[in-house]
Amino acid sequence: MIYGAIDIGTNAARLLIGQVTKNNGHSYVKKISYTRIPLRLGLEVFEDGIISLKKEKEFVKTMQAFKLIAEVFDVAGLRCCATSAMREAKNGKEIKEHIEKEVGVKIEIIGGKEEADIIFSTFFLLNIDKDSPFIVIDVGGGSTEISVFEDGQKVAGKSFRVGTIRMMKHKESKQIWKSMKKWIADHVDGSVQHKVFATGGNINKVHKLLGKQHMEPIKYRELDELHDKLAALDVDQRAEKYQLKPDRADVIVPACEIYLYAMTCLKSTEMFVPKIGLSDGIIHQLHANAEKNKAKKGS
Repeated sequence: MIYGAIDIGTNAARLLIGQVTKNNGHSYVKKISYTRIPLRLGLEVFEDGIISLKKEKEFVKTMQAFKLIAEVFDVAGLRCCATSAMREAKNGKEIKEHIEKEVGVKIEIIGGKEEADIIFSTFFLLNIDKDSPFIVIDVGGGSTEISVFEDGQKVAGKSFRVGTIRMMKHKESKQIWKSMKKWIADHVDGSVQHKVFATGGNINKVHKLLGKQHMEPIKYRELDELHDKLAALDVDQRAEKYQLKPDRADVIVPACEIYLYAMTCLKSTEMFVPKIGLSDGIIHQLHANAEKNKAKKGS
């Protein structure tokens, strides 16, 4: 069964067409088609608190295109989730209702906890030791989610209002860094070694820029050195030297800073990049729900 997942993020909107399949006994989300549009809702929301009429029109066109692509692949199910920017836009609910009426696709504005839970549902498809303690850091345009897992169970999680677009607009609270450091100190047992995983478009790009192989970890030193090289250039120079899209070249530096800070608080020397995100989690959940329904009908 093929499914469609739409992720309306703070920096970009994404459509993933995929299916859950198996390889060597392990399930994974197979990507059939992937479309990314640099919608950048957060640039307006974090500055003015609302989504403008011009941006709303771009949003409508994006959703119309996504719906048509999903129809081409004849998806068995389509789910759309919107995150930080839509959560904070004063006219977010109004925009959501207009798009649902205009395009015919339901939009769910989800909280940070649900966003993290959807992403992490896919982690248990990965060929990793789920019983050993691990931590997942997900950095987006508007928020950063940190979750702690022990014995295969999530024991703590927190969404922090700091992200790449928010930092670009200088809209993060001065206290957020102290808050993150304190939360980590309170909820992560420093005497126990935790494996650290990082998710998000920026860390995926960093992993590629560093020439890493699948699931080869990024060392703190490597990330710190790349950050310094990127920060020394302006956005145009970064885009040219590292072959980055404009909407990646400007956010990659603040993304590195958030990951580096979290790693410092965790006293972590490396982190792994599984290259999964919200849309992968949506596909997995759509598949899981279909399997449950199939089993109910069978019984």
